[in-house]
Amino acid sequence: MHYRNGREAKNGDKIVQLGSGGAVSAVGVLYDAKPGNDHCNGTIAPIQGPLTTACLCDCLHIDDVAQMLGEKGLDQRPAGK
Repeated sequence: MHYRNGREAKNGDKIVQLGSGGAVSAVGVLYDAKPGNDHCNGTIAPIQGPLTTACLCDCLHIDDVAQMLGEKGLDQRPAGK
């Protein structure tokens, strides 16, 4: 099991799911993923916790993250998948 950028996927990982054009469609923890499949495999448990103070110097706007993914070619699925 591997993520779009080739990193090995493991149940319990905190993940970001990308939609069309690199837009973030979900954020959470991966569970129930079964080895041998990178497609429609597993479930994302949303991360919901207490409020967090935002240190803006440590934050990025979600559109800027999507743009960075596009610059690296990670906004599109690999061919054949």
